[in-house]
Amino acid sequence: MRTEKVQTKFSPNLQEVRNIVVNASGKGGIGKSTTAVNLALALARHVAKTGLFDAAIYGPSQPMMLGVTGLRPQVVNGNQMEPITAHGIKCNSVGFLVDENQAMVWRGPMVVGAFNQILNDTAWGELDYLIIDMPPGTGDIQLSLAQSVPVTGAVIVTTPQDVALLDARRGIEMFKKVQVPILGVVENMGLHICSECGHQEHIFGEGGADRIASTYGVELLGALPLDGNIRAQCDAGTPAVSADPDGAVAGIYANIARRVQEQLSGTTPAAMPEISISDD
Repeated sequence: MRTEKVQTKFSPNLQEVRNIVVNASGKGGIGKSTTAVNLALALARHVAKTGLFDAAIYGPSQPMMLGVTGLRPQVVNGNQMEPITAHGIKCNSVGFLVDENQAMVWRGPMVVGAFNQILNDTAWGELDYLIIDMPPGTGDIQLSLAQSVPVTGAVIVTTPQDVALLDARRGIEMFKKVQVPILGVVENMGLHICSECGHQEHIFGEGGADRIASTYGVELLGALPLDGNIRAQCDAGTPAVSADPDGAVAGIYANIARRVQEQLSGTTPAAMPEISISDD
């Protein structure tokens, strides 16, 4: 595990964070937030100090997934927020600051401002990993993050479906342009095994994430099955890694966390990236 601390002029609250890892996807509805929370919990089970920042300003989901809806961060040192601790990890989200039924009818600059303020004004303390659950797409928040935070690497989440893979490619290309290393690809909703008869079927396609990882020369970190329990556990506020830590699904997340740790071990702190624009 890396021992150097990220040096950033943008926020003292990030200076004790050793690795900032973004969890991203090109489109919504593919289990990106489920991957983020279980990855964070799996890293924490590896005795790593871990935080989770829910950057989905329009649709925050981590308070529900962690079972801490209705809580609010305490204010410390005048204007700093103490993150909520749940299942052994630190978390902050706009979902803690607004009513869960309130629609965030904000334009781009307001969203970016909220993102930066919550991230930078949270007293994260000393962390080995801060997982940032990004909103889907390649828009304002993604560019703002790349310009303002020394990101260590990105995990791309997709499903085997061709449309999802197309958007995943766009996400990878975006991170390449802003010089953020791709740590690998996670495939969600792959093999479905019928609970009644045991029949196996690739409902959304087969081998797509493996192909995209091969195309870009990155690692396929892991593949999750299409399993209703994964969804139900997050809805209940006890994600798979906490609900069934010795189960098969938790084992897959543990392996993903181990591969992320291995890739980050011994790396040097990320420099602030420069955005390059080209026609290719």
